[in-house]
Amino acid sequence: MLTVGVCLLAAACRSRSAVSSTVYTPAHATVGEAVRGFLNLRPTATQPIPFPHKIHIEKQAMCTDCHETVERGPIAGIPSVKTCMICHSQIATDRPLIKEVTGYSDKGIEIPWQRVYGFTREAHVRFNHAPHVRASVDCSTCHGDVGQMTVAERKVNHTMGFCVNCHRQKNAPNDCMTCHF
Repeated sequence: MLTVGVCLLAAACRSRSAVSSTVYTPAHATVGEAVRGFLNLRPTATQPIPFPHKIHIEKQAMCTDCHETVERGPIAGIPSVKTCMICHSQIATDRPLIKEVTGYSDKGIEIPWQRVYGFTREAHVRFNHAPHVRASVDCSTCHGDVGQMTVAERKVNHTMGFCVNCHRQKNAPNDCMTCHF
């Protein structure tokens, strides 16, 4: 009987690997992927251009100058190359990094920035920046002091505890449906 169960389990595993990726499954492709997901370990984003946040903040740029959708909708958005060119079609055009940005713009290609923050699909979190902006939550609360970074890196671990504690401190809604919908 045990042998039959093992054979059925093996057959199920083989057939599961052939299932289309469009089929929902809570399973991970590998044990390592499952462990990384459980421990909330995510790869470090490697950017195609070392965007100097610190220099832009020193020049009095605001987060919302580049992440313009943060005030209009749920996501901050990764700036498009057109957003960069609003300033850099005229400012610092001789600098090597600006020439790289201009190269992307001239080719009509978006800079392939990698997202630094964001929730995994498994977390079932629908984060919305808009209420946080309206409540005057400073960007650094959730993103660290990006203004002192050359390249943005994940400095704040967005765990459920982190969010719940902040909501408690600010008397913000804390029911499940606030984030999980």
